[in-house]
Amino acid sequence: QVQLVESGGGSVQAGGSLRLSCAAYGYIYSSLCMGWFRQVPGKEREGVAAIDSDGRTSYADSVKGRFTISQDAAKNTLYLRMNSLQPEDTAMYYCAADFRCPRYSSDYLLSYKYNYWGQGTQVTVSS
Repeated sequence: QVQLVESGGGSVQAGGSLRLSCAAYGYIYSSLCMGWFRQVPGKEREGVAAIDSDGRTSYADSVKGRFTISQDAAKNTLYLRMNSLQPEDTAMYYCAADFRCPRYSSDYLLSYKYNYWGQGTQVTVSS
């Protein structure tokens, strides 16, 4: 079993920055495929960024150039650095993991590919 615990959400003004963290427990972190997803009420969960064990990344077009996913295997922790935040980035952000990444990086942001999820951390961006 993999347990994921997110932190770092909060409220910021447009143009501000936040860094989300996700601590992983219960499995060898370096073997995991990890991703960040977000969801607003009434909408489907959206893939934001993902990273595999080799460091390959995938980003949603809406966050490219503003968000950066990274990981510290020694700390079993995944990060999402979010810069130039906009009101449309407001959502509950979830960390997700699975034992292997999809074959193609274009599928890294598909939520059904992940079996383990954190409880979420809220990000609110005001204009």
